[in-house]
Amino acid sequence: VRLSEAGGGLVQAGDSLTLSCAASKSAFRITVMGWYRQTPGKQREFVASITSSDATTYYADSVKGRSTISRDNSKNTIFLQIKDLNPEGTSAYYCNVKGHNLCEGYPCDFKEYWGQGTQVTVSS
Repeated sequence: VRLSEAGGGLVQAGDSLTLSCAASKSAFRITVMGWYRQTPGKQREFVASITSSDATTYYADSVKGRSTISRDNSKNTIFLQIKDLNPEGTSAYYCNVKGHNLCEGYPCDFKEYWGQGTQVTVSS
């Protein structure tokens, strides 16, 4: 599965930003798509995710209330809008996909894939 991320860049504090992540079409059955972020010297942390089956969404406390994750299943694409960005949001944002293949009709070979990351820099 190849992931194509877009939407990063330099923004000012208070601005909004929308990231997108498109997964290549394959036999791999995607169950969850989401975003993580990482700054140098720190562990990668969860930001938001959305399930493929019923679009249940999850958000980190740091972005809850000012972020919206959505999906277009027909294009294997998710979108993450973050409003009211602050300098603490400066980070590399990584798309993440979790899912499985089918073995004789049953889920098997559970895997996850990562994108290459897109940099978001928020200036004060």
